[in-house]
Amino acid sequence: MKLHLIDGTFSTEDAKALLNKFIAAKIEFLESKISPSEQEEDIKQRELRIRMLNEHRTSIKRMNEAEIKTMDIDLMVEWEQG
Repeated sequence: MKLHLIDGTFSTEDAKALLNKFIAAKIEFLESKISPSEQEEDIKQRELRIRMLNEHRTSIKRMNEAEIKTMDIDLMVEWEQG
């Protein structure tokens, strides 16, 4: 089954806002999964992913709206039933 969450062309300003919200939600989700009862390796993996997402967020903030007029975003979620 498929769920098409986003499929469109956005102004750079709108795309940056949308992407930043998705990244913030993912970081919040990962942080909620970190607990003292978890294995150290799992915690390190989540912390690494959070750092990478923050780097992506920084790159998005640096996008020059004068150079990039629009952005196409296509976000699909797929899953199998049964």
